[in-house]
Amino acid sequence: MKKVLAAGVVIALFAGLALAQEESLSLPSGTSVRMKLETPISTQTNKVGDTFAGRVTEPVMQNGKAVIPVGAAIQGQIVKLTEPRRVKGKPTIELRPDSITMPSGEKYEFRATVVDTDPSTQTSVNDEGQIKGKGRDGKDMRNVAIGTGAGIGVGAVAAGGKGALIGGAIGAGVTVAHWLSKHKSAELPAGSEIVMELNRAMSLSAASSGK
Repeated sequence: MKKVLAAGVVIALFAGLALAQEESLSLPSGTSVRMKLETPISTQTNKVGDTFAGRVTEPVMQNGKAVIPVGAAIQGQIVKLTEPRRVKGKPTIELRPDSITMPSGEKYEFRATVVDTDPSTQTSVNDEGQIKGKGRDGKDMRNVAIGTGAGIGVGAVAAGGKGALIGGAIGAGVTVAHWLSKHKSAELPAGSEIVMELNRAMSLSAASSGK
């Protein structure tokens, strides 16, 4: 009888340890989480403080278990937006994820940094986790050439070679002035994929759940 009781105690202890491990899963800093945006983000239409939402598209596995399953919802805020003029700088979007909600309803604190974006958005990510749009490119340079060429043509008709030089300067000046009135924008349409990495360990214990 004592042996049976002792065996029962041992089994209960092992069961308790297993349950504790089940309720105390932890993901290390640097763990990658891939999500798809559900809300579009644009430097033209959004403002700092706006919220964003996305869904996990690949399970985050640990010891053969999907710790973060497909479909988990990520919520956060836009913390930085810049839209510089065309002749200088690149548009910037910075996101701060705040929480993740599992399909079963449990909600956890989620702190991560963006490390990659969808190539189709023509954006890149710098070392600070900021999403950068395109800066000055070949199209801008072609516009300068076209503006300068148009000025040269007008000047040449008006006053020969000297007019061509003056016209070229005027054409280039008008083109640059046109640039200065425009801004470079960056957009992340709904459906864009974003890769994040945890910037600190994430505990999925029952105590850390917001549920």
